[in-house]
Amino acid sequence: MSESRLTEEEKRTLDRDGFLAIENVLDGAQLEAIRARLDELLAIEGDEAGKEVHQEAGADRLSNLVNKGECFRVCVSHPKVLSAIAHVLGGDMKLSSLNARFAKPGEGNQGLHADWGRLDKPGEFHVCNSIWLLDDFTPTNGATRVVPGSQLRGTSLPQDEIEDVRMPHPDEIMVLGKAGSVVVFNSHTWHGGTLNRTNQRRRAMHSYFCRRQHSQQLDQRKFLSPETVDGLSEPIRVLLDV
Repeated sequence: MSESRLTEEEKRTLDRDGFLAIENVLDGAQLEAIRARLDELLAIEGDEAGKEVHQEAGADRLSNLVNKGECFRVCVSHPKVLSAIAHVLGGDMKLSSLNARFAKPGEGNQGLHADWGRLDKPGEFHVCNSIWLLDDFTPTNGATRVVPGSQLRGTSLPQDEIEDVRMPHPDEIMVLGKAGSVVVFNSHTWHGGTLNRTNQRRRAMHSYFCRRQHSQQLDQRKFLSPETVDGLSEPIRVLLDV
């Protein structure tokens, strides 16, 4: 997978901070189609929603989205997003899962965490995520907080240095942005959702990637229907390992 869609400055930002915001990835029509399909899926799946991967108190979850609508294919095919993920993982990558997370009003607060255990060797990263903003991320609606540069702390995890991972970190910043943007972040960077203090859901999708040697969070071969696989291009099949 090529990194050619990134500028040198974007590569430096991703290396230094552990995340990169890419604006205007989704247009208005794409946003409306994705939002409508996700609401439809929540109504259809009810209490079963998200069970393929994870359910969470205080948030609506959906999983296995590649299998549930062509509108989600952009999350595994957008060239610049994939270039950023390839930069983190050295081009050695496959989709681990594509999920949605809607933080409910008054909910969504998470402790700082990394999406992997301690690194065997600093700088050899195993996972990379992308947050697809379906609503504006604001200071009050549960936007993600990150500790820039924390992916470079070697083998350390938040709980090694912080007594209470739910408390604010002195170096953290909020990742804010407009709906339609995507934030690619090295998943070893310390991060967590914040409390949604509004009366509206804060909606996002997570397109999560790992190195090809690792097991996927959701086994795509097991969960994708033959009809879905038949409709995928060969490059996407390779990326999904199906």
